[in-house]
Amino acid sequence: MQGTIDGFSYGVVTPVVAYVMACLGGALGLRCTIRSLRETSAWKPGWLALGAASIGSGIWTMHFVSMMGFDVAEAPVTYDVQQMVLSLVVAVVVVGVGVFIVGYRGATRPALVSAGLITGLGVAAMHYIGMAGMRLNGRIEYDTVAVTLSVVIAVGAATAALWAAVSVHGFLASLGASLVMGVAVTGMHYTGMSGIVVHLHDIDNSQALAGDAATSIMLPLLIGPVTFLLLAGVIVMFDPLLVLGEGEWSAPGTPARGQQRTAGRTQPPRGASPAPLRSGPTGPGSPYPPRSSRDTPTW
Repeated sequence: MQGTIDGFSYGVVTPVVAYVMACLGGALGLRCTIRSLRETSAWKPGWLALGAASIGSGIWTMHFVSMMGFDVAEAPVTYDVQQMVLSLVVAVVVVGVGVFIVGYRGATRPALVSAGLITGLGVAAMHYIGMAGMRLNGRIEYDTVAVTLSVVIAVGAATAALWAAVSVHGFLASLGASLVMGVAVTGMHYTGMSGIVVHLHDIDNSQALAGDAATSIMLPLLIGPVTFLLLAGVIVMFDPLLVLGEGEWSAPGTPARGQQRTAGRTQPPRGASPAPLRSGPTGPGSPYPPRSSRDTPTW
């Protein structure tokens, strides 16, 4: 007997909230990775780790918020706690591998290909590990085409996100990248879910297997990642170097517009030739203009 699957038992609430969480994690992760590019000290790994944890937590939260809307009409669905926690660990670790690769190697083609492949496969693994934690009186089958397409979307989304993390510098640009990333990650989830078929066992399906109901287990587990995302958001908001400004991407300690100031005096950009000193007679008929205090170099 084939079960009747409903992936939107709460209507549009779960997909909208899931998308928002994916965007939030992506936005925080991108800003933290961008912030790490300004660091050459011991703070760089910390910013990269915070970015990886933000993206991983956002993806995991998106997945299980979406799963709260998943229902099989003929059989109660429960979840295994250990499998859910394992999927969270996998999400954070594999995203961390990708973020650290591009954080230290930059947006080179080999770095993006390897990091995007690792991260994308890890995100897909997180999804299907979480699905393996489902418990119901039936057998779940996956459509090969849908699974393959979901993995391709995950790899493509991961590669695009990692490229944006080291290439998109402006606040609005990174915000737009996080919105696109949210679409890709959420699309990957629902693409994989579209290929699910549940074959119920010939037993009393009114009894759930060992495990916890979605609302009773997911809501407490979601408190941790959501709280972390909020704290990461506070850190990003109050970091002065992440506030949008004209000189955000100048070298550390260098004012905007390529000028350097030393002891209150303005110096020309490095490599610029100083203005030539005027010499020769001055006065009526002279080719040189009268001297003034402006002719005296300040460097």
